[in-house]
Amino acid sequence: MFHLECKGHAGKRDDGRPFLRALSCDRRNQEPREKGILQESGPQASVAILLGDSGSTLGLMYGQLRMTQCDAQATLEKPRPHRTITEWLTFDNMHHQWLLLAACFWVIFMFMVASKFITLTFKDPDAYSAKQEFLFLTAMPDMGKSPGENRFPEELKPTGKMLLDSRLAQPLVYMERLELIRNVCREEALRNLSHTAVSKFVLDRIFVCDKHKILFCQTPKVGNTQWKKVLIVLNGAFPSIEEIPENVVHDHEKNGLPRLSSFSDAEIQKRLKTYFKFFIVRDPFERLISAFKDKFVHNPRFEPWYRHEIAPGIIRKYRRNRTETRGIQFEDFVRYLGDPNHRWLDLQFGDHIIHWVTYVELCAPCEITYSVIGHHETLEDDAPYILKEAGIDHLVSYPTIPPGITMYNKTKVELYFLGVSKRDIRRLYARFEGDFKLFGYQKPDFLLN
Repeated sequence: MFHLECKGHAGKRDDGRPFLRALSCDRRNQEPREKGILQESGPQASVAILLGDSGSTLGLMYGQLRMTQCDAQATLEKPRPHRTITEWLTFDNMHHQWLLLAACFWVIFMFMVASKFITLTFKDPDAYSAKQEFLFLTAMPDMGKSPGENRFPEELKPTGKMLLDSRLAQPLVYMERLELIRNVCREEALRNLSHTAVSKFVLDRIFVCDKHKILFCQTPKVGNTQWKKVLIVLNGAFPSIEEIPENVVHDHEKNGLPRLSSFSDAEIQKRLKTYFKFFIVRDPFERLISAFKDKFVHNPRFEPWYRHEIAPGIIRKYRRNRTETRGIQFEDFVRYLGDPNHRWLDLQFGDHIIHWVTYVELCAPCEITYSVIGHHETLEDDAPYILKEAGIDHLVSYPTIPPGITMYNKTKVELYFLGVSKRDIRRLYARFEGDFKLFGYQKPDFLLN
């Protein structure tokens, strides 16, 4: 405990209470004079004294002050814990940092509000993304032009109006596809290439969704796995496409997809007449390349019979250089498919041939009246249209299509056919000519001539 003598100028408030306008105190046992700061006013007030001298740490101590008219005496008996100047500076610095952080958050919040307002103001609800516009304009196959040779002038840029017109014309595209099939089916010269019996082989390719009255004809190597997933969900076997294990999709004992062949003749006819029916096609030669890569090169589902049973059978009959020991080559595959007498090997291979036989053999488009024919090259537009026409667009969506994956790749086709003789290519085209003409794909003259 120590004693201070303080002097100041006393005064009175309006209510009569005294206060000090200024205060200076002397500590008897220490120099120099210390400054006092009045904390409260009144006869018995609290005063804070800033203590310190050379070499000592500054701090605050508090005590009681008793005032008289002109002078005041204070005795500090119970000093409170004090904070150092460093602590006060740290506290003050943190205070400023929090204020700065709060200001930053406020600026960010206002920016987000402004951005949302701009987005809502300028977004065109009827326009597709630029990527979708580009795919639509470049990938739509034309009856008089190959999908791979579609070209647009440099000045023709995708615009919202053009895209809207294209979308309004979409139903006409699907009507033209069906009309083309009807016209080709009537051509007597192509009858052997466009007609086939609705046999058990065909009925085995058609999957049934009775709940929504849908028939889907499977055309392998044209994105059929995704369509099967859509039907599996619609049949109630799984709640969503994402939850379907890949090994279940093609396991017909587990995927819950009945085949049309499993019904009686009367039930088959009833479904063929009344159900929504569709299938998907792509450029016939590009599909064959996909089948060759998937079954004989990569074989991702580990189906060994393609390499160990089917490939050796093709090599034994169709390889010209008997001394060559490499595995099956694309030219061997093409010779097998283009051989007019290929059927005896087909019988040995069984249902595995579904990956490369014609669309005519798979789905009988001249015998069955389909509701929609989708094209792999325009699947980004065709898939939503098919779901809408089938009345299921509110129940399920087609899985996301990676950009550019469905577009026709002429360079890849040229590369694969580079080592194949013109004679073999012409024989291959002769077998698949029906597919080219039925579905509007141009004759591949760049390979034939």
